[in-house]
Amino acid sequence: MLSCVSYFLHVKDQNDKIEGDQLLAILAALANPHRLRIIAALASGGRNYVSQLAREIGISRPLLHLHLQKLESAGLVTSRHELSEDGKALNYFEVSSFHIELTPAAIAEAEKSLTTNLEK
Repeated sequence: MLSCVSYFLHVKDQNDKIEGDQLLAILAALANPHRLRIIAALASGGRNYVSQLAREIGISRPLLHLHLQKLESAGLVTSRHELSEDGKALNYFEVSSFHIELTPAAIAEAEKSLTTNLEK
């Protein structure tokens, strides 16, 4: 029996075509269980600062920073520095609004704009 699975991830504007390199960055960023947990925590709890997020997810702050950098460079999260009431600088992260329709046709279209050099 064949089954069909549909995945829908949208980038900000549904009318924008996703570039091949951006699609690769997004897929690479999502291909890690820690990063999926980070997105899930931010999506369910709203924006959060690094120390609190590290405690919630149960990973070290340096490891969390590495994962957040990957997610941010893929455009899946954004960060903003703010001062707390007691004067501490906190780096808050939140999930970006994204939605990409991942279909064979969308992949074929994105492939046309790849700049990544593939080695044989």
